[in-house]
Parts: sequence; C-alpha cells; structure tokens
Amino acid sequence: MRSIYLLILFTFLTNCSKNNVNNQNNKFLLDISVNISINLNLNPLLTRFGGNSIYIPNEGNGGILVAYTGIDYYAWDAADPNHPQTSCSLLVDLKDLKQNYGLSATCHCDDKNEYSLVTGLALNNGELQFPLRNYRVEKNGSNLIITY
Repeated sequence: MRSIYLLILFTFLTNCSKNNVNNQNNKFLLDISVNISINLNLNPLLTRFGGNSIYIPNEGNGGILVAYTGIDYYAWDAADPNHPQTSCSLLVDLKDLKQNYGLSATCHCDDKNEYSLVTGLALNNGELQFPLRNYRVEKNGSNLIITY
C-alpha cells in the first residue's frame, strides 16, 4: 500500500513542473518569464464581446495573444512553436497590430499553420509536434494577470 502512495505522489510531483509536457523540448521557443497585468477597462475587445483577442508585443517569444471567449480568458505565445523564430513564424501581422484575431491565429510561413486560441491546438496541417505555448491567466478585479 505504501508503494502505491509513493507512486501516486511521484506521478503528481512530476506532472506539476513549470513547463507543460507539450512545451518541453521545443527547440524553437525559449523559456522566458512573463508577468504582466492588463487593465480590462482599457481593452474593450476583451470585455464586451466574446470571440475577440488582442496582441501584446514585447513579451514572451513573439508577443502574447490574449483571447476572450465570452466566459474565459486564454493567453498564448504569438510565436509558432513549430518553426524557428523568423518574421513569418509570428501569428500576427506586424503591419496591423490593432487587428482583432478572433479565436484563431495563423503563421505567415508557407505552411500557414493555424491554431485555436482556445485550445492551443493546430486547426490545419494535421497534428503538429507542438501546440501553442500557453500562459497562466488570472482575473483580479478589472485586471488580467498573465504569468509563466
């Protein structure tokens, strides 16, 4: 019985690391700490209507895409985790940073990898090796706290 408890404890502890299993060994993304706060009063796209997202530059590997479904908030790195970091591997159009990306985002490389901003999984090209890198999102009053 004691060995069963130790096995359960070991399994629990090994699954609670900072890096999710789906982001381990990704040679294209760096482990960059993120700790930002977004004032929801200043971002109406993230409060009034579900199905919207915004881009926050200069955070993480390629900036951060924050999506609002109408119920929950999700935050993802805007760098395609299945490409080396180049201008085409960003999931945003740097010429139009005020663009609303909805609940999906596409890289600008030839394969046009498209990802869900709700699940982080690929929407085309079958199963890709890595999903989007997710960030922890916590709502605190009128602020979203995003950390990694």
